[in-house]
Amino acid sequence: MARLQPVLVAGAWREAVEPAGSLQARSPVTGEAIGEPYPVSSRREVEEAVAAACAVAQRFATAEPGRIAGFLEAYASGIERRAADLVALAHLETALPVSPRLRDVELPRTTGQLRQAARAVREWSWAHPVIDTAAGLRSAYGPLGKPVVVFGPNNFPFAFNAIAGSDFASAIAARNPVIAKVHPLHPGTSRLLGTIAHEALLAAGLPGAAIQLLYHVEPDSAALLVGQAAIGGVGFTGGRAGGLVLKALADAAGVPFYAEMSSINPVFLLEGALAERGAALAQEFFASCTMGSGQFCTSPGVLVVPRSAAGERFVAEAAARFDAAPVQVLFSADGKRHLEAAVETLRAEGAELRAGAADLDRPGYWVQPKLLEVDAERFLEAPRALQAEAFGPVGLIVRVADTAQALAVAEAFEGNLTATLYRAADGGDDAAAAALMPRLRVRVGRLIVDRMPTGVAVSPAQNHGGPYPSTSHPGFTSVGMPGAIRRFAGLHSYDNVPDALLPPVLRDANPGDVWRLVDGRWTTADVGGGG
Repeated sequence: MARLQPVLVAGAWREAVEPAGSLQARSPVTGEAIGEPYPVSSRREVEEAVAAACAVAQRFATAEPGRIAGFLEAYASGIERRAADLVALAHLETALPVSPRLRDVELPRTTGQLRQAARAVREWSWAHPVIDTAAGLRSAYGPLGKPVVVFGPNNFPFAFNAIAGSDFASAIAARNPVIAKVHPLHPGTSRLLGTIAHEALLAAGLPGAAIQLLYHVEPDSAALLVGQAAIGGVGFTGGRAGGLVLKALADAAGVPFYAEMSSINPVFLLEGALAERGAALAQEFFASCTMGSGQFCTSPGVLVVPRSAAGERFVAEAAARFDAAPVQVLFSADGKRHLEAAVETLRAEGAELRAGAADLDRPGYWVQPKLLEVDAERFLEAPRALQAEAFGPVGLIVRVADTAQALAVAEAFEGNLTATLYRAADGGDDAAAAALMPRLRVRVGRLIVDRMPTGVAVSPAQNHGGPYPSTSHPGFTSVGMPGAIRRFAGLHSYDNVPDALLPPVLRDANPGDVWRLVDGRWTTADVGGGG
């Protein structure tokens, strides 16, 4: 057997200790094993990784912000220097297109996130410093003093990778060591990212064990990563079933668990919008639903469409596009099985197939895009089953008789990352939109008007989160600095503490044009210095 690739543990790349097995990436196109074998880490190795992270947590928590920001910026530059190698590896392991997806969109987004995190560190914007001179109280967000564990998903080899994505950048910006449990579907991509990160970390003069990388762990070891008091927090992006298992372990140990788990992202097409531009909306929906083979957490999984002439024309237009669509490739055999099971669940609950042939029996993980339809009456009888997430190029249309029925459907939705309303340009749908918006507002993190939900801008105003079960906490976002950083921080309050003993951001002298809330007023001035 070929030699297993090394893990990054305790500050160095080393051979796995007592590996519990091995894994290999597989080409989604052919299903064949590709690349080198990688270790499945044993309980002992996980214990050593946690111990090493804990040993440097205090040193990392007190690191100069300039060193942390410098690391994040150097890491981004290192990724750009190795962009061609990274893109080639990611394409091989995921079958995602080189251009525009990997090279032109996802890789720049990843480096942009790292630089945004660095800017938040330099500006202290994530810390939200508050000073109340009358009460003698001062507070700011600060490091947890413990390691953060990040679980990466299968669908973003760069932008959500456990060793490079938003969760990683956020935890590092808050000055917490990170144990990255990368996704086993793209181990080669993750190892190269880890190599670049480790080099930048050491060059910044930061402790080597502040970043560690494991490819996979044996099931009995998962509790060590999330279910013990030594862990400060967990960032998870993945399926609901696995997320809930890990969340239960973390909850039992009192470990904050921030999970993005599932979302069907309902889209409401109102009557006037359909009459005005139904054919264009059919194309827009089809393109969004099948983008990346539908393997986006913000893919539009359910459309609510009026049972009207304009609605019929829209469904016919959309079905024609799905029928004409070529086969698409998924990331893995498991992904294909889960998608097939989800479609079977929808059909068993009364949804009818409107478009899309049966999947061909061929090598690799290929599927045919599909469109299903169900009446609102049936949806309201079995709303939970008919909200089964079909993670792939599959959409479900729910037909409603009127606005009242659309409101009932809206109230039956679980928590989602997004919801979308399409309305007529002449204002004819505004009354229906106004009635729907409050129902949807409390069920989603991001409410969208007149565009599909697939894109997620990396913006300080972004909320890539939402009510359960889309995420485990409705008050936090996994994308957008500085908000994403605060998930992995503690609110540190100081009562009557002398100035010299305070952290720099809370001392009377402003450490460098930091915006602070001083006695109820945002200012960059020193305390007592006017301005």
